[in-house]
Amino acid sequence: MACVLLMLLQSSSGVLIVRVRATDKPASAAQVLVNGQRFTADSGGQVRLTQPAGDVAVTASANGFLPATVTATVIAGEERSITIDLVAQPAIDEHVTVSATRTDQRIEDLPMRVEVLGQEEVDEKVTMTPGDIVMMLNEMGGLRVQATSPSLGAASVRIQGLRGRYTRFLSDGLPLFGEQTGGLGLLQIPPTDLAQVEVIKGVASALYGAGALGGVVDLISKRPAAEPMVLLNRTTLGGTDAVLFGAKPLSANWGGTLLVGGHWQDKDDVDGDGWADIAGYSRAVVRPRVFWDNQRGDSLFMTTGLTWERRTGGTMPGAVLPASGSAYVEALDTRRFDVGAVGQTLLAGRYVMTLRGSATTQQHDHRFGEVIENDRHHSEFIEAALRGTSGAQTWVAGAAFENDRFDPSATPQYAYTYRAPGVFAQDDIQINQWLAVSASGRLDVHNQFGAFFSPRISALARAGGWSSRASIGGGFFAPTPLTDETEAAGLSRLRIPEALKAETARSASFDLTRRAGPMTLTGSLFRSRVAAPVIVDPTTYTLANAAEATTNSGAEFVATYRRNPFSITATYTYVASREGAGAERAETPLTPRHSAGLTGTWEAEGKGRIGLEAYFTGRQRLEDNPYRDQSAGYVLFGALAERQFGRIRVYVNAENLANVRQTTFESMLRPTRAADGRWTVDAWAPLDGRVINAGMRLKF
Repeated sequence: MACVLLMLLQSSSGVLIVRVRATDKPASAAQVLVNGQRFTADSGGQVRLTQPAGDVAVTASANGFLPATVTATVIAGEERSITIDLVAQPAIDEHVTVSATRTDQRIEDLPMRVEVLGQEEVDEKVTMTPGDIVMMLNEMGGLRVQATSPSLGAASVRIQGLRGRYTRFLSDGLPLFGEQTGGLGLLQIPPTDLAQVEVIKGVASALYGAGALGGVVDLISKRPAAEPMVLLNRTTLGGTDAVLFGAKPLSANWGGTLLVGGHWQDKDDVDGDGWADIAGYSRAVVRPRVFWDNQRGDSLFMTTGLTWERRTGGTMPGAVLPASGSAYVEALDTRRFDVGAVGQTLLAGRYVMTLRGSATTQQHDHRFGEVIENDRHHSEFIEAALRGTSGAQTWVAGAAFENDRFDPSATPQYAYTYRAPGVFAQDDIQINQWLAVSASGRLDVHNQFGAFFSPRISALARAGGWSSRASIGGGFFAPTPLTDETEAAGLSRLRIPEALKAETARSASFDLTRRAGPMTLTGSLFRSRVAAPVIVDPTTYTLANAAEATTNSGAEFVATYRRNPFSITATYTYVASREGAGAERAETPLTPRHSAGLTGTWEAEGKGRIGLEAYFTGRQRLEDNPYRDQSAGYVLFGALAERQFGRIRVYVNAENLANVRQTTFESMLRPTRAADGRWTVDAWAPLDGRVINAGMRLKF
């Protein structure tokens, strides 16, 4: 039977020879994409393929040239050849392939806007904060890392003003950090083994279900061909990092990487008031990855990770709170284990089947002064998807299942188990050379909140050096007792008077980009509306759905100039976010209307780099703060100098050179304890002040 099937497939196939030319010469090493498979042209710019009979879309690309797509007709039993002539790229071409949208297309060809932090930018941030990804994300336009727990240093990522719990974090497309990455989870993800960071802003439930109401951050790991590295780092405030990243191709098909990190921070009272402005911690991270690829469309990726951390904040040894006359210690022990895999195979020579799966278990032992709260969090995920092409269309269809369990031993009334099977589909259509459209939709059936359909439509238009994208989408979020506020204060004092309802949202965005030589300018408009948002009332510490929707409107502007050896980036973000109901409706707390950044880098290959940066954060509305209703605006300055000596890079990095600290404006300590049990106000500015770190990276 198998032989008969093979003969039928062969009899309905033909040979297609693709010749790629650039500036009237064969484009050797050009990339050719056919039916989801990527091939590399030989020295003569040629790729020889066996394809099923019928029309097939062929896309060719090469460094420095615009990608080109043509449609060829394959005739059964015959050999055909086509020639694709590439046109020189008038602007800088990023040559980035994006995986967050599941179609593995180049970033320039995606109808949906995906922002990418590339390898050079990642490497620069590694020298600044090698222990976590907080600074890396905070310096991307439209993203704001908001401190959620001054006692332990937790932080969450807000995309275009939306609360951090709506942001879904993935690692190579897998939710290895759990369904809802908490603020402390961000502090436990080292950036040393990252190749790039992909960000989708706005409602992305059509792609990734309930957890992506605000957007998606996908952390793409380095591959076995990357350079192994050892990093040692020390800060002036008692922080130490020691990281080993190993990478090695083991054979023609197999390879692996290994990350081992140790991170330590001394508990530090910067302003001398007896309260720790910087939490102390000890953390160990181990993550091996295995890769297999037969170079014929079949591949397998496997990973596992182990994180252990002990973190302590609160009063310093021997100190007491002025208001109570007693010590107050807050501490958290974390143990997390995860495992995941992604497999891909080519079916019938033209369809790509992808299977993804992961499981995560996390244990927290939390101390809030006299209160002890322990919890266990487990999540499982599995997905199967089929991708194919038909003429100018690239489509994806699949099914997924997610299971999320939370078991808090001290507050069992807040335990939950969420199960959500779903099906999804996506169709990207290249209508002509200047217009492309993407439509996607997902149907999830939640065991607690029912069925939800999440659509998203995006369009890309290009002409000359101009390009624009527009997107509109909807989605939902399954609420839990875990919010920024409850992570900082715990669940023991929390009240939920009524059963929570699912949150739903709609978002829309439009951006316009102009590329001219080394300069790229992008302006964006966005708006989102979250219905029935779950909000914590700080005066009573109750959690409930608000009667009115939370709305976010704003604009972003990004300008980049890149001409070796210089790179300059300027960003500006405006966010108008409002929540609450009736007379209490006001701006969303801790959301600045205005923020801006300016960075400049000089880098010489084989010598080193020098970087300067300045970031402005505007005023923010404060909630339940006894000292003020509105924060002050502030500017942070930083500088980086790195020198290369062969395989060794030595660097010195200075953050917050002007020594901006919230405690220079008022005390972090409250005169009386808040309803949620906390002794501190919210953090709206840096607590650590000026920090200088230095270290070395050895590549071998």
